[in-house]
Amino acid sequence: MYSYIKGELAEINPDHIVIEAGGIGYMIFIPGQAFDYLPDTGNEIKVYTYLYLREDAMILYGFLDKDDLEVFKLLIGVSGIGPKGALGILSALSSDDLRFAVLAGDAKAIAKAPGIGAKTAQRVILELKDKMSLEDAFEKKTEHVQMQKNPEGSQTKNDAVLALTALGYSSTESLKAVSAVEITDEMGVEDVLKAALKHMAL
Repeated sequence: MYSYIKGELAEINPDHIVIEAGGIGYMIFIPGQAFDYLPDTGNEIKVYTYLYLREDAMILYGFLDKDDLEVFKLLIGVSGIGPKGALGILSALSSDDLRFAVLAGDAKAIAKAPGIGAKTAQRVILELKDKMSLEDAFEKKTEHVQMQKNPEGSQTKNDAVLALTALGYSSTESLKAVSAVEITDEMGVEDVLKAALKHMAL
């Protein structure tokens, strides 16, 4: 029904914001991490929204980034996870960190979200591992950096990130280290790993 709402940020509350647009105040629940990026009240803001309908209420969930909205939709498609649980996961993990956790099979990272137990975390991994890609994360992290367009280079980056997480590094550390490496066509996964580890030691 609503793709996004753009208007004046009227209120900032502990778990939701209010945007005034067209003389109407919209109560929108947002992830905890999003509060750090809100403008001051009185300023214009654009929020991508998801309208959740149930018998006794209509609830708007909002995201400052369209990618976060898409990940939210994937999460509520997981059996046993509703909008509140999905919002909790995106409050504990960024969309990219969730991708890395899913692809690395890191159930502990997902289980840090409020109300998400070990079994539910495993279910998230099982149901989303084929629907998520590190490509999206690389594109977001390096949007201001010229990237290689060949698929072999992208696969090498993906494999290097997964290898680093398998060695015990966090998904965020792994992505940052691999993204900092200038990968050439001649480099294999082992070469990228060595360069990434050298970067992490700096």
